[in-house]
Amino acid sequence: MAIKAVCFDLDDTLLWDERSVREAFEATCLRAKDAAGTDPAKLEQAVRKEARELYESYETFPFTKMIGINPFEGLWANFTAGEQPEFRQLEQLAPVYRKESWRRGLLALGVDDDVLAGELAEQFGRERRSRPHVYEETFTILNELKGNVKLLLLTNGCPALQQEKLDGVPELAGYFDEIVISGAFGKGKPDSTIFRHAVERLGVEPEDSLMVGDKLTTDICGGLSVGMTTVWVNRDGKSRTDEIVPDYEIQHLSQLHDIIAKFS
Repeated sequence: MAIKAVCFDLDDTLLWDERSVREAFEATCLRAKDAAGTDPAKLEQAVRKEARELYESYETFPFTKMIGINPFEGLWANFTAGEQPEFRQLEQLAPVYRKESWRRGLLALGVDDDVLAGELAEQFGRERRSRPHVYEETFTILNELKGNVKLLLLTNGCPALQQEKLDGVPELAGYFDEIVISGAFGKGKPDSTIFRHAVERLGVEPEDSLMVGDKLTTDICGGLSVGMTTVWVNRDGKSRTDEIVPDYEIQHLSQLHDIIAKFS
C-alpha cells in the first residue's frame, strides 16, 4: 500500500500561528505600557483569561467549539463569510468582544479606560495581520511532495479568517489540490464526516492517506476515526497520554519522507 495523499492541518502545522498571536500580544501590550504603565506580561495574561471567559459566555460558543474557532482568533476575526446564521451573530459580536476583552484585561490591572481598550483591540488585529509566520520547513516539504502525492489542506475555523491567513502567505494555497475549511463544511475536526469529505474530494481511500497535524484532539483523533495514518507534529516535546495515540510522532516536517517511504 502506497501513500497517495497527504492532508495537512494549517495552524501550527504549516503556519506558525502561535508565534503570530504571541507577537501581536507583545506589541499591543507594550503600547498599553506606554499609555497606562501596565506590565505587558500581566496584561497579556489578563486579556487571554478575560477573552476566554467572555468567549465561552456567548450563546455562539457551542458553534465555535464545533467549528474549531478559538478565543484568540475571535480577537481579530471579522466573521464575514460562512452560510450558517451563527456567523452573522459572530459578525455582530466581534467588535464588542474584542473591545470588551481588552477593557476587562485593563480593568483587572486597575486601569479603567474605555478609549484605550478600543485602541488596543484595533491594534491587536493589525499586529496579528502583519505577522503571517510560516515554519522554515513548510515550503521545502510541500515542494518535495507536490506532484508525488495529492495534497489537501484541512483546517478548522471561520472561512473568512482562514482565507485571510492563506492570503497572508499567497504562495501557500497553490500547493494544494483541495482546501477544506470547517466553517464552510459545517462541522470541524475531529468530527469524522469532515475527514471522510476530505478524502472523497481527493478521490482516495482513508487508508491510503496521511493526516498531519499538531493537535491530538482534533487532527489525530479525527484521522484515526476514519482509518487514516496519523502523524502528530510535536515540535515542542509535549507529553501525551495513551488516550489518543498517533501512528507516528515527528518533530520536523522533513521526517514525513521516512514515513511515506515505509509504504512504498
